[in-house]
Amino acid sequence: MFAQDTYPRIDEETLTAHTAAIVQHAGASAEDARTTAEVLVASDIRGIESHGVARLEQYVASIEAGVLDPRAQPEIVRQSAATALIDAHNGLGQVSGVYAMRLAIEKATQADVGIVSLRNGCHYGIAGYYAMMALDHGMIGISLTNSSPLVAPTGGREAMLGTNPIAFAAPSGGPIPFVLDMATSTVPRGRIEVAARKDLPLYAGWSMDEDGRPTLDAQAALKGALLPLGGALESGGYKGYGLATMVEVLCGVLSGSLYGPLIANLWTLERPSVLGQFFMALRPEAFGTLEEFQQRLQDLQRLLKEGQLAMDSPEILVAGEKEARATERNRRDGIPVHPTVVAKLDEMGTRAGVGTVSRRS
Repeated sequence: MFAQDTYPRIDEETLTAHTAAIVQHAGASAEDARTTAEVLVASDIRGIESHGVARLEQYVASIEAGVLDPRAQPEIVRQSAATALIDAHNGLGQVSGVYAMRLAIEKATQADVGIVSLRNGCHYGIAGYYAMMALDHGMIGISLTNSSPLVAPTGGREAMLGTNPIAFAAPSGGPIPFVLDMATSTVPRGRIEVAARKDLPLYAGWSMDEDGRPTLDAQAALKGALLPLGGALESGGYKGYGLATMVEVLCGVLSGSLYGPLIANLWTLERPSVLGQFFMALRPEAFGTLEEFQQRLQDLQRLLKEGQLAMDSPEILVAGEKEARATERNRRDGIPVHPTVVAKLDEMGTRAGVGTVSRRS
């Protein structure tokens, strides 16, 4: 077991370049490899190690098995002034995700709102990356994706829904934009994987074993199912169940991709994922000036943070604040990467001809 403060630290550009070289060696173009690497490293920078470069090994395995096409390019199937449907052709999820969100932003620039539905997609990393792309344009961004069935519907024990994240980003005009990036399960699958890697116990309400019994054992949870946001029925799990299903509707059903239990198991090497994704950009100026919107959002954030603290609580955070602090720290001090993941990066880098990844001294 390793504490994060003992992890090797790697500079952002070093980690990005090393990751990109591995993806390019697997068959992607230099540009697409760089895009993929930037999205993965952005997750680690924000302190979300479950969706960062730790996923690289699984991407490469999927490419080598022929279930992910590193050369595939997203294609617009149909579009209107404010909408578009994209076929990702089972390519790198980060490449098609960035393309789709850029298109949504472009359409919003002209029509105040841009909505892009994507089919035949693959795992695209953190949903928040794409929502945050809208911030540089003074827009609100939304990104959703369905995923492999890992979550049991309320009342069931069989995994039938994905963790189906919801990401929402809004420009505050201040140092901390509002960035909500959440799974519709109590925790994402990656948190269970990290706990298993570190040999840590789980919290109650996170998961159940393959027999449908609540479990605190990460290894048993990996064989069972996650619980929807809220946990059991009595604690509001039906709300997370409903949100996960909503994501399935907007991602899988709307786009014509697979949905629910029809999606392949996570990281299977037998067939493509065929995920659906949803991207939206919205100009606040459609309802007033951007400056007025930002002033009101900053005021809301201030009011929340100045609220009375619960017992033993040091402060109230707003969505995205913890990740913003992690970003500042990790860009300054280097990104902490789990030793097991570093070892795998070294192994893949050696195979790709770029050697081991340089650690900070």
